[in-house]
Amino acid sequence: MSEVSPQQDIVIACRVLEAAGQADMVWGHVSVRDAQGRGLWLKGSNLGFDEVQETDVVLLSWDGEVLEGTAGRHIEYPIHLEIMRVRPDVNAVVHTHPLYSVAFAATGRPLLALSHEACHFVPPDIARFLQTGDLIRTPVLGEDLARCLSDRNAVLIPHHGIVTVGTELGRAVAAATHLERACQIALLAGEGAQPSADEEALQKRERSERHLTMAWNYLARTLPENS
Repeated sequence: MSEVSPQQDIVIACRVLEAAGQADMVWGHVSVRDAQGRGLWLKGSNLGFDEVQETDVVLLSWDGEVLEGTAGRHIEYPIHLEIMRVRPDVNAVVHTHPLYSVAFAATGRPLLALSHEACHFVPPDIARFLQTGDLIRTPVLGEDLARCLSDRNAVLIPHHGIVTVGTELGRAVAAATHLERACQIALLAGEGAQPSADEEALQKRERSERHLTMAWNYLARTLPENS
């Protein structure tokens, strides 16, 4: 990531997600861990990804209190706080409701290594949070979601959406776009599709780790306002 403020990073991430087709009116949110350890920076509520400005980003304490900023706090802030609380390696969290990911999760089928994108998540099969498809609005549900995610980079929430994480915001955003494409390909291929062997899929993952950063850099620099 470039050396910009967390507010700037979140605005860019929101624009990238909107351009990638992951907007859902005013729902969906992005967060970045506060460098000073105070908590995390979160996109403000009641705003679309295309509307968010730097002044619409709030700083939350580890108790969920707004320390800086005047925008509203998303109800599902526990997703971000509880994942970052137990994952010191995670510095960014993305939660969206992308079309193909939601549709694929509803099938109950395992995600297969049918494409390079899928190999970032499988094998083994991608984590699925099955406790509820409703809003993750309490610390307890946030803790349960973090436990389901474990040490992975993504989790499907059937009947709801996805959560992706990363060591930096760009990687979490790119993981969200890669997961959506992997789910789209899985739906197009159908139930009889033949995946890569596990060994090959894992080799692809190891060789393409830097691709998430490369994808983020491309998506960010090709935003309409940058063209």
